[in-house]
Amino acid sequence: MTISIVTATFNSAATIKDAMQSVLNQTFGNWEHIIVDGASTDGTMAIVKEYEPLYNGRLKYISKPDKGIYEAFNTGIEIASGQIVGILNSDDFFTSDDVLSHLHDALENHPELDAVYGDVHYINAKNPNKCIRYYSSAGFRRWKMFFGFQPAHPSFYCHKHIYMRFGAFDTNFPVAADFENLLRLIYIHRIKTLYIPVDCVTMRVGGASTSGLKSHVHILRDHLKAYSKNGVRSNIVFDCSRYIFKICSIMIQRLFPVNNPTTTYAEH
Repeated sequence: MTISIVTATFNSAATIKDAMQSVLNQTFGNWEHIIVDGASTDGTMAIVKEYEPLYNGRLKYISKPDKGIYEAFNTGIEIASGQIVGILNSDDFFTSDDVLSHLHDALENHPELDAVYGDVHYINAKNPNKCIRYYSSAGFRRWKMFFGFQPAHPSFYCHKHIYMRFGAFDTNFPVAADFENLLRLIYIHRIKTLYIPVDCVTMRVGGASTSGLKSHVHILRDHLKAYSKNGVRSNIVFDCSRYIFKICSIMIQRLFPVNNPTTTYAEH
């Protein structure tokens, strides 16, 4: 079973090395890395080409103008040759060398599954060794999407045929197409998923979904649009309620720093 890892880049020279090296470090070897670049001008592609020989034929890349990160994801999914597809953002990296092994084993041992997901944590680029927030997907349940919750998308690895059947990312959602995609796959089409207690990805704050109040306003707008598109009768009050949970979670984590979870596997 091959895993295709899709990375969208645009002027990512400062961080793409970390992402690529974390892929190369994986102990599970049956993977391919697909980099879809939006015509970067900062030397991103020079770095990609510099690392290419280390991949031994497991790297694909495209560099051309596009309409944003979600169009790039769609391009990567379309050309993926693996049975399983996941996303690794260009400013993120795998937390440990055995992440793909855990994801692969879960899917291999549970052939009835359509997708698996785990946890992620956030860091500040100036202090990468300090976790500023741990995002655990352990408590996620399908019904919680009604309130705007979702599993950690960078840890979501899905059979390609699910994307081909139900669609990938809707580029009409500029900020939260990942939420709309998961809402469609998990909430509407009820794909079979499994949570695994693994810290999959280390994420730098400041990305498309972590860049402040203005970003959250756009996310909320996209969430409401996603509910409407998929016939889900949620509303702004229900969706905003998740921020209360988020604030409480951050406060608790600051008082009691979270280590890697020991939660058991949970099917949804």
